[in-house]
Amino acid sequence: MSRIYLVIPTSELSKVDFSQVCETSSETVRKSVDETKTFIKWDDTEPLFVSSIIGAEGPYNNSEISTILATDVWVPDQLE
Repeated sequence: MSRIYLVIPTSELSKVDFSQVCETSSETVRKSVDETKTFIKWDDTEPLFVSSIIGAEGPYNNSEISTILATDVWVPDQLE
């Protein structure tokens, strides 16, 4: 089984069929610091709705998405 990740604009969340991905709802997805991006993930077969999403980035594997999510786009600055 191969988990696939896709970064999408949060404005496209209404197109996501949550019964076909690992996330449960638009309220529970992780968002970028500025809340303009999120990501979805699925196992093996790409859900049909993915082709309708505008501005998607990917697909990525686990290692690639881990690197992306470690950037300042996804991790807020820590005030010391």
